[in-house]
Amino acid sequence: MSKLHDCRKAFAAALMELAESDPRVVAVVNDSVGSSNLKEFKKRFPERLINVGIAEQNMVGVGAGLANGGMLPFVCGASCFLTGRSLEQVKVDLGYSRSNVKLCGMSSGVAYGELGPTHHSIEDLAWTRAIANMTVVVPADSVEAASALRAVAAYDGPVFYRLSRMPVPDVHPADYQFEIGRAARLRNGSDVTLIANGVLVCRALEAADLLERDGVHAAVLNMSTVRPIDVEAIREAALRGPIITMEEHTTMGGLGGAVAEVVVQSHPVRMKMLGFPGEFAPTGSPEFLLEHFGMTPAGIRDSVLKLVEENAGVVCTTDPGR
Repeated sequence: MSKLHDCRKAFAAALMELAESDPRVVAVVNDSVGSSNLKEFKKRFPERLINVGIAEQNMVGVGAGLANGGMLPFVCGASCFLTGRSLEQVKVDLGYSRSNVKLCGMSSGVAYGELGPTHHSIEDLAWTRAIANMTVVVPADSVEAASALRAVAAYDGPVFYRLSRMPVPDVHPADYQFEIGRAARLRNGSDVTLIANGVLVCRALEAADLLERDGVHAAVLNMSTVRPIDVEAIREAALRGPIITMEEHTTMGGLGGAVAEVVVQSHPVRMKMLGFPGEFAPTGSPEFLLEHFGMTPAGIRDSVLKLVEENAGVVCTTDPGR
């Protein structure tokens, strides 16, 4: 089994590198120094870490003020509170104002599984990608976490950067360069395309290995930028055949919805969306929750086989003369 990495460590290391070379870099937190893995950052740059306490709305406002003053703020906190409690400030102070603030949503998805629905962050992609001028990024591994952070820092405008605390293997080579708005094809395949981001990418790749034994050749795309979405990569996938999306998020308004919006307007094909199906996920470990909702490699395989079978049925029962 590949070595597992905590992407927050890669994030923190990359942020310190940025701070070394750019005196504008500052971190803003809500008593989340430990959970954001910023203890070393605080030690090395004590004057550039601002802890506002448990006051998320204020935290986003402070970030906007710092950006307006010429700083480059990375506003870090548990994603469920960073987005949910301060959505108005994210909309007005960042999106509407086009403030150069980087929202870093930590421990997203169901990483806080045992703490229950109040701590699950499974709506944050839908909320943030609906806000004008927001860029939304979901790294898949530690390599991409670092590369994406550098790209986010260089980008002029508000960004929501979503990171899990669940350890994952690296799926990208060490020299991989993330580009905002561009998907990464990790595996070729002609029968079906698996589109995922975050912690589901490694699981999609494992599912593709299982499908190969079933005679199904699955392509895998890491769609780490949810907004702006890679329209061309989705169109190419639709031309190949059916598409299945998977995300550690509700199926309403997240990655699956973003992909479906492109598919229905460009080249409609059969689709299935895996995620949390419009309901509060129960209390339980992250592993239990992903298994419960069919997002293990075996569960993804089963969903793909059903989708391929359904698609074949549609093809077989269509009268070519019509």
